[in-house]
Amino acid sequence: MIEGLLLALATLLCGIGVFISTLAFSGTWLVLAAALITFFAAGVPTLGTLIVFTLLCITAEVIEALAGYFGVQKRGGSKRAGLAALAGGLIGAVIGSGILPIIGTVLGLLAGSFALAFLVEWNRLKHHEQAAHIAWGTVWARLGVMFLKTALTIGMGIWLLAGLIK
Repeated sequence: MIEGLLLALATLLCGIGVFISTLAFSGTWLVLAAALITFFAAGVPTLGTLIVFTLLCITAEVIEALAGYFGVQKRGGSKRAGLAALAGGLIGAVIGSGILPIIGTVLGLLAGSFALAFLVEWNRLKHHEQAAHIAWGTVWARLGVMFLKTALTIGMGIWLLAGLIK
């Protein structure tokens, strides 16, 4: 009975983790939480898996934090525009959350990153088409990270649940 409840809890946490990953939140941490709960309750997964999960969670956060910056850089933008994309994403996510929770966070993150990167590049280049091209780099990079984190969360969840079902 306890194993069934543990499997149900882990499945629920992994499912919620996948769902929130699609909304630009960090679902990997929920899968790690499920793994920690099952580790202390049933000894599954192994300590090595917990370490790998922790490193994956941290790596995903670092990649996410730098995505807007490198998205701008890849398209020829300035370092200032990259930093503006980072700040714009944070500001946009906060404002978007206040306007329309969950979806507003994602839209605000993308719009804020684009807007500040665009403004910096437009001010530098005085050419709106090139500035927009550069600013779109941050949007595509952030969307790519959302897909990466969702795939990572799914993979971690499958790994954990497969170990519990054995």
